[in-house]
Amino acid sequence: MENRSILPAEETAAQEKYIEEIRSRNDRDARESGKRRRAFVLTFGCQQNEADSEKLRGLAKRMGYDLTDKADDADLIAVNTCAIREHAEKRALSIVGQYKHLKEKNPSLVIAVCGCMTAQAHRCEQLKKSYPYVDIVFGTASIHRFPEFVAERLGGGKRRFCPAEEKNAVAEGLPIERESNYRAWVSIMYGCNNFCSYCIVPYVRGRERSRTPEAVCEEVRGLVAKGYREITLLGQNVNSYGKDLGIGYDFADLLAELDRIEGDYVLRFMTSHPKDASRKLIDVMASSRHVAHQFHLPMQAGSDRILKRMNCHYDTAQYLATVDYLREKIPDVTLTSDIIVGFPGETEEDFAGTLEMLRRVRFDMLYSFIYSPRKGTPAAEMPDQIPREVQGERFDRLLALQNGIGAEKNAAEVGQVRRVLCDGVSKNDPALCSGRTDGYKIVFFAAEPADAGNFVDVRIDRADAYALYGTKL
Repeated sequence: MENRSILPAEETAAQEKYIEEIRSRNDRDARESGKRRRAFVLTFGCQQNEADSEKLRGLAKRMGYDLTDKADDADLIAVNTCAIREHAEKRALSIVGQYKHLKEKNPSLVIAVCGCMTAQAHRCEQLKKSYPYVDIVFGTASIHRFPEFVAERLGGGKRRFCPAEEKNAVAEGLPIERESNYRAWVSIMYGCNNFCSYCIVPYVRGRERSRTPEAVCEEVRGLVAKGYREITLLGQNVNSYGKDLGIGYDFADLLAELDRIEGDYVLRFMTSHPKDASRKLIDVMASSRHVAHQFHLPMQAGSDRILKRMNCHYDTAQYLATVDYLREKIPDVTLTSDIIVGFPGETEEDFAGTLEMLRRVRFDMLYSFIYSPRKGTPAAEMPDQIPREVQGERFDRLLALQNGIGAEKNAAEVGQVRRVLCDGVSKNDPALCSGRTDGYKIVFFAAEPADAGNFVDVRIDRADAYALYGTKL
């Protein structure tokens, strides 16, 4: 049976003629000028966007561009946008606005804007009317067509605005230019079917589409063979993996199969939806050799009334049952979560329930956000929107509570020896290196830059709410 989640191979292969056309053009220009054209990719948003940008960079290299980390040096710019909150959209539009002077200095510069923000009709229209120097606008499902769009524009074609034309199917075989040679993102699925009332993702990334187990395993096998130490499996809801494939194969099955790949590496995954976090998955984690003892389980709110308004399809009792089983099977698990503060209609009693859940669950780390209305979502039209000052005050109280819990959880690490994947010299203190534990806690310690990309043992000497500090053994 045909798998409509997967783009036919001939559609991605059709891009080769555009790749070759641009590469030949860039090679000719390099011979004549002595300088190769450059491409710059800027990313906003989540890890899925980071993975998408690695494909954009891979395609740019195939087209004969050198990569640069400076927009001022570029002949091709791609801005990969985020739509999860209004602030992210405004930041992206502000940056795109700054590129106007680059186009004036270099009229042959090609500027593309892509990603989740562009899948919204009003943003696409805004880019078309208010940013006349933007050449190409496309969404997340057209990344494979990037060479085609660039070739058209370089050939004198009209500006391209195509999010509405996209087919929500998985394009396999795209080149990937990874930012790290020891940490890797691997997308296992795209889109979301949950339609939480506050979330724009199903509208901008489409319905769930899973990659085949064979494709995922082949990619992970290749990464392990190249010496990658940490591989993170990505999906808007990884626990829904495989449902659209119709082969009776789920995320727990995939994780178990990947765990059988021999090598010295750690597997992570994100993000899990609580309604789909099965005991089968937790059992696989508990018995695995390579799966990190870390679980990101978004709670969003600690009030059943608010969870129902959010259309989350779980309640606090179900969430707590999952947490209890997780800690029973994996006692040393690091548990992290997301919280939205100030959702429409949230009362002081509702918020008190969220604080009580924090005290009950005691997350190691928390990613908390003030509710941001997203145009086109049901929550944006709900009555009883919470005033900004009330949201801010509640956010501060939440943060204060979590900081205390985080400090206590980290203090329990003092005296322990943890295996840490070293990231090299710390950006904040060049005298120290930084890295992550199996539980993804950040550790600062004295080490050699040569340790970057390797596992080292570190004794934890002290801790605060945000980090651990130790000595390499």
